[in-house]
Amino acid sequence: MKNKRPSQLEDHLGYWLRCLSNLVSHSFADRLEKHGVSVPQWVVLRCLHDAEDTSLNELAATVGVDNGALSRMMERLLQKGLIVRETDPANRRTVRLRLSDAGKKLVPVLAREADENDAAFFGVIGEGERRQLLATVRALLDKNGFKGKALE
Repeated sequence: MKNKRPSQLEDHLGYWLRCLSNLVSHSFADRLEKHGVSVPQWVVLRCLHDAEDTSLNELAATVGVDNGALSRMMERLLQKGLIVRETDPANRRTVRLRLSDAGKKLVPVLAREADENDAAFFGVIGEGERRQLLATVRALLDKNGFKGKALE
């Protein structure tokens, strides 16, 4: 039996999704850089905006990273003055995290950057197509065991 030639790189949907993801992510990273924030830091700040007073463990579970990686990121966000870390009065071993006043002011600015970045890339498709694409991507992630919010 003759060996079948391997499929071309361009034959793989994953290749094209990765190309699109890289373009969208790099564009967004450039937008965030103007504000001194990385994409993973944006994910954490946005999560803290919704869960105003949360523990490191809770936040790590939400964003899907280990506590060590998140602790290092928290240190950088503390140094930037974007979050506040406090000991939980009910359990002195638990640290609670929340946005600082500066973080609360920055999140809506960064959210506008995210909206504009999405519009720049996905504005070429109609709202119905956008909703369908989003539903398809979410279904694929769910089917393949994705949990949390992507930090990388």
